[in-house]
Amino acid sequence: MILIDSALERREREGKPIRVALVGAGFMGRGVALQMFQAVKKGMRLVAIANRHLDGAVRAYAEAGVSDPRTVGTAGELADNIRKGRFSVTEDASLLCRAEGVDVIFEVTGAVEFGAGVVLEAIENGKHVVQMNAELDGTVGPILKTYADKAGVVYSFSDGDQPGVQMNLYRFVKGIGVTPVLCGSIKGLHDPYRNPTTQEGFAKKWGQKAYMVASFADGTKISFEQAIVANGTGMRVARRGMLGPTVPTPGMSLKDALALYPEELLKEPGIVDYVVGAEPAPGVYVVGTHDDPRQKHYLHLYKLGEGPFYLFYTPYHLCHFEAPNTLARAAIFHDAALTPQGPPRVDVVTTAKIDLKAGQKIDGMGWYMTYGQAENADVTFRERLLPMGVAEDCVLQRDVKKDQVLTYDDVTLPDGRLCDRLRSEQNKLFFGT
Repeated sequence: MILIDSALERREREGKPIRVALVGAGFMGRGVALQMFQAVKKGMRLVAIANRHLDGAVRAYAEAGVSDPRTVGTAGELADNIRKGRFSVTEDASLLCRAEGVDVIFEVTGAVEFGAGVVLEAIENGKHVVQMNAELDGTVGPILKTYADKAGVVYSFSDGDQPGVQMNLYRFVKGIGVTPVLCGSIKGLHDPYRNPTTQEGFAKKWGQKAYMVASFADGTKISFEQAIVANGTGMRVARRGMLGPTVPTPGMSLKDALALYPEELLKEPGIVDYVVGAEPAPGVYVVGTHDDPRQKHYLHLYKLGEGPFYLFYTPYHLCHFEAPNTLARAAIFHDAALTPQGPPRVDVVTTAKIDLKAGQKIDGMGWYMTYGQAENADVTFRERLLPMGVAEDCVLQRDVKKDQVLTYDDVTLPDGRLCDRLRSEQNKLFFGT
């Protein structure tokens, strides 16, 4: 990104590289490590990796070309390694949060309860936090942002993943004087009943976990992604589950696909949504309006059409390739790529993927029992709908029919979870109870 490369070069000259610690060494975490060693030659160091299994952290470094990371058991050992220019691995993520010499924690686990603990501890220890965990951000992001503001640190979602790319595009569109009314993402498939069994082949092909791939296909992932875009922009959803039109003709252009949206919905504060099957894919888009007839004349001249809606899009999202940009934005410029702006606007609510029975324990996102749908946060609060981010391990108190949205009254929550405490704080702060 323009400015970031020069800023990193300056940090290198000054001998003050940004010291990054990575939590999570799965498919995406390994990509981040590889990118940081291959492409970020100046001004930034990946000083430590924490993973629940140590061999995963070692593997991430090895694939990035580092063969001798040191295993550490205390924050003091980690700080000493950082001072000496050594790379460290550990199974204890809290060491990264507490150690001196770490500037930014990058959390990429996708786990809500575990991720909440890591992010909160990092914030409490004065470290910037960048995360690629839409599930966490879409569940308790607004309250975590409140903690970060009090601590004077940045709390941000990452560039590269669809929400971050949308927010970059949103800021660009807004910055040229066009009013954004729709932020969207292009999907190739949406089937709420997909599960790890149906997605096993695709997952093996790309070296990913089947349940994670299933969460993409069943709509849970995009619901979280669009929820956090809504929370960062003040937008809402047009209806529960979003509109999500599927193009009638394979390969239909995104510009033509916009006709599938009812025009009356495209007004301030705008909506978040997605479209299935449009081209170019994958990618993200922002639709905006302009009131000045002179500027509309110029936009027409510049091939954006006669209006009233103007399409801006980015025909790719490069996830881990762009992630270091966010780390630099946080550490150098105190700028978040995407972060909640006040109260939650959109939640993701738990929906039965199959008929559920009393006494069952709910499995995780992308598994066999539930899928997530985006819903406006005021509705979620008023109707006591069960957030998808807290559903795992809840025990059903009654039968729930397929496609029914669960409520807090349908389940018993596990004892002592941080995510439930944070969710309660968030409701009290923004909804008054």
